[in-house]
Amino acid sequence: MAARRALRLGFLAVSVSLLSSGPARAADVQRGALVFALAGGCGCHTTSAGPVGGGGNKLPTPFGTFYAPNITPDRETGIGSWSDDEIVAAIRAGVTRHGAVEAPVMPYYEYAGMADSDVRDLVAYLRTLPPVSRANTPHDVKLPLPHLAYRAWRFLFAPAVTVPATPPSDPVELGRYFVDHVSICGDCHTPRGRFGNLDEAMYLAGTDVGPDGKPVPNITPDKETGIGKWSEPHYVALLRAGRLPNFDNVQGLMEEMIEGVGGGPGYKDVPEAELRSIAKYLKTVPPVRHKVGD
Repeated sequence: MAARRALRLGFLAVSVSLLSSGPARAADVQRGALVFALAGGCGCHTTSAGPVGGGGNKLPTPFGTFYAPNITPDRETGIGSWSDDEIVAAIRAGVTRHGAVEAPVMPYYEYAGMADSDVRDLVAYLRTLPPVSRANTPHDVKLPLPHLAYRAWRFLFAPAVTVPATPPSDPVELGRYFVDHVSICGDCHTPRGRFGNLDEAMYLAGTDVGPDGKPVPNITPDKETGIGKWSEPHYVALLRAGRLPNFDNVQGLMEEMIEGVGGGPGYKDVPEAELRSIAKYLKTVPPVRHKVGD
């Protein structure tokens, strides 16, 4: 938790640490597909009707309405003409190919810790998506001087991270890595402050108002208000099939993350070993007593 509360750094320090990708290596498209699935199929970039990565998904926030861009390899309207480094910078550093800072509705500050090997493999997989010719919809922003506001937000709230060359091998640390930097579970399950920043004191404790305006459950191991009574197989059953311990099924955004948005890969396509790593880590998270809905 101390690392998550580290002092916030500015643009230069963040960009220097995040854009380094280590020694050159051949990208693994199959591993990239797994990273894409663990990221819930990068669901913000796909509408429920598809096509995968075609953009257009409407993302309402207190600061305006944003529309997810096309991330297919179409050269005119997608990222087909972008270099690998430009795509990596957008994912991990919040930098557009023209040097502007992205709105924090794109959770680059969480993807910032994605390993060099994984982000390169993810980029290779994105290049295999069928190209979609679909122009991006302009954002409807309620902020004055939004690009300055985005830069200030990153300075204040984007945590400093050390980017690993490869994912951890220890199962619990691998689960932490997935939860914090690939699946970014906190993006939905952690409440936000008045400026849209994650409330680290309530890490994974759920919120009454999630990204779709609906409650998101507490997934800390608190036995009364969280999922502390779950066994490891319960976690795996949820992530693999959307099945809760009471035999009910999850719905809404979580269902889409599991099934894959628009027909793309989702948690259901992730090997059980990786899902068990997530379960092992979640059982180590400090419990937070927070009943969503109160």
